Amino acid sequence: MKLKDFKLLLVLLFLATAVQAQHKIYGIVTSAGTKKPVGDVEIYDKTSGLKATTNTSGYYEFTTDKQDLVLVFFSYEFQVQELPVSVANDAEIDVELIPLSVNLSEVEITARKAKLFELSRLKDVEGTAIYAGKKTEVVLVDQSMANLASNNARQIFSQVAGLNIYQNDDAGLQLNVGGRGLDPNRTANFNTRQNGYDISADVLGYPESYYTPASEGLKEIQVIRGAASLQYGTQFGGLINFKMKDPNPNKPFELITRNTLGSFGLYTNFTSISGTKDKFSYYSYFNYKKGDGFRANSEFESKNAFAHLGYQFNDKTKVTGDVTYMRYLAQQGGGLTDTMFENDPYQSNRERNWFQVDWLLYNLKLDHKFSDKTNFTFNFFGLNASRDALGFRSNRVDQVDSGEERDLIKGDFKNFGFEVRLLSKYNIGRKDATFLIGSKFYNANNYQQQGPGSDDSDADFNFYSNQFSDYPSQSQFDLPNLNASVFGENIFYLNDKLSVTPGFRFEYIRTQSEGFYKQINKDAAGNVILDQTIDDNRDYDRAFVLLGLGVSYKPLSGMEVYGNISQNYRSVTFSDININNPAFEINPDITDEKGFTTDLGIRGNLKNILSYDLGTFALFYNGRIGFKQIETSQGVKSERGNIGDAVMYGVESLFDFNLKQVFGLNNDFRLNYFVNTSFINSEYTSSEATGVEGNKVEFVPDVNLKTGLRFGFRDLSSSIQYTYLSQQFTDATNSIDGGISGVIGEIPSYDVLDISLAYTYKRFKLETGINNVLDNAYFTRRATGYPGPGIIPSAPRNWYTTLQVRF
Repeated sequence: MKLKDFKLLLVLLFLATAVQAQHKIYGIVTSAGTKKPVGDVEIYDKTSGLKATTNTSGYYEFTTDKQDLVLVFFSYEFQVQELPVSVANDAEIDVELIPLSVNLSEVEITARKAKLFELSRLKDVEGTAIYAGKKTEVVLVDQSMANLASNNARQIFSQVAGLNIYQNDDAGLQLNVGGRGLDPNRTANFNTRQNGYDISADVLGYPESYYTPASEGLKEIQVIRGAASLQYGTQFGGLINFKMKDPNPNKPFELITRNTLGSFGLYTNFTSISGTKDKFSYYSYFNYKKGDGFRANSEFESKNAFAHLGYQFNDKTKVTGDVTYMRYLAQQGGGLTDTMFENDPYQSNRERNWFQVDWLLYNLKLDHKFSDKTNFTFNFFGLNASRDALGFRSNRVDQVDSGEERDLIKGDFKNFGFEVRLLSKYNIGRKDATFLIGSKFYNANNYQQQGPGSDDSDADFNFYSNQFSDYPSQSQFDLPNLNASVFGENIFYLNDKLSVTPGFRFEYIRTQSEGFYKQINKDAAGNVILDQTIDDNRDYDRAFVLLGLGVSYKPLSGMEVYGNISQNYRSVTFSDININNPAFEINPDITDEKGFTTDLGIRGNLKNILSYDLGTFALFYNGRIGFKQIETSQGVKSERGNIGDAVMYGVESLFDFNLKQVFGLNNDFRLNYFVNTSFINSEYTSSEATGVEGNKVEFVPDVNLKTGLRFGFRDLSSSIQYTYLSQQFTDATNSIDGGISGVIGEIPSYDVLDISLAYTYKRFKLETGINNVLDNAYFTRRATGYPGPGIIPSAPRNWYTTLQVRF
């Protein structure tokens, strides 16, 4: 068949596919008692799920191609109302909700909501974003039984398939999430956002996230896999978006305070205020944490404040603003060799290592609805931050601290940007379509300096270059980055069951490096024999286009078959090339990484008995950056550079069973069992390095299992969760023993058991739990730099208790 004949056939098939006309349902929800509008009411179609949520004016709207629906109106403080609806055209449906005659406990509220629907995935279109055909997962944080006070990522992300998480921080100060063979270090392989705007140090130049939002202030966490590269940036991992809690739409003032005590001197306080008055709304919190850490030399103190303000001009226009500030200081016990870990996994031989983060984020967002079918958003965001790392580092991790001057690395990050999005729903003949076009501008001005710190033991983050002028690791760089992109996607609904979503992203990146480093050599007696300053100025421009395609097929209500393929790209970061680290060397020819991701799966909800997502994926990586061992004049050493081409593929699944309905239990009970599995194979398909081709890819456990049981009776809730990950490697040569540095080598298989318990009485809620019940000694990370280098152990058995009071 000729190409033009094939195209003609596609057009005829397209035109021959019938679809029902879309119509709009809208209205205002008010209280039957006060006649005032009710915000945050969720409107469901009983067969297809969530359709809309009312704003602060009580207004809602959605479009549908169905004529017969059963609408369910749900709000925490009102009786649930079901309303059968038969419509053929646009229809206004106003509803009055009856207030509850008794105050429900928080657990009862959660039970009412969970009884109706399992909310775990994003719709095809939300706001000015398109998710059709993409693998999306939503963590409902406000319904979680996890240890939120310490941001326990192992528990919080328990139902997100295939994630690989570093577990070395018992306070949750940093989030380290990877998956599908991506390095979890500071979640650098995901585009991390908060309420839709970037929060990492530098999205392309230094995409590490030193700031993690307080879980107690989160409503949900959205995870979109590699196909998010078109709308949210080029990263292989995809998107992680932290959505803060919304202002209480029905009260002018609400206060919640949570205090937590735990093992190893842990104390946290989380206090939030929230409310809505007329067109003005607000949500704000302050989070304080301190503790001694589960190892010696691991104390920490953190302060985090967040403020959100909103003003609803009318039903079409709203302006919101966010400000976030976090500052923490943490002592770091250093890394271990394999031998040290075997002898005592919680020992420390570093007393003078410190880490400090100062993070200020700001955002201004305009939401405007031009019409019922066209929405527009404008986001202006910025970051003013710094991070300082100070300590004694040696390529011999077991070496006793000599008491000499410490290595100091200071980074300052100043960036700003804006993102505009326009989403419009339209028709092609009688067929529906949704079009998204957007653009992002990002400007970063970063500064980095490395040199000698003090020879004392306190957290003194000042340079002592005059006192220690012969210190070998000295450099100073200005690191400006400029990024401009245009992106677009379009959903074509071929019929009421099948949609196709092509998309593109044009990216322009200009990375600059302007500075110098010193080369200082000494003889055997410690005398300086070479001292020279080397200028190192680079200017690297690139422009490229990424393409992608998503397909969604919904043969039955509550079932969807989805698939996508999207290109990905990761630019070399300045930490890849400008940090002098005694534990490894940098290949001077290191370049950007390219590749693509594909997903194919089936997901849905079976009669509110089973929520499921079963899928396969493949990730193709060209020029993957990693570690290999090389021969140098000083012997065998690790080198970081482009290792070769790699492929990772596997099966991921989540099955969540609502056993309450299976066993016919009444509404006093809640009983769920979930099993989340990931089986992955990986291989380096080509490499110029010796002994790499055919090896396993780093950070890929063959088996990744998380399973758990959640039980509740009236005001009592409990959960038990088991986690198991099989062995994984950390370098391309698949080294087993980490040697004197501990930087490379295997991460042995490990398993962890956690239990949680919660009880609610009126405005009080008591939470408690034990993490790592079996007290297993294990590690999930070999750090290449701070907080190591070397093996960073995970926490032993520990407990926590939280008391929450709501006013």
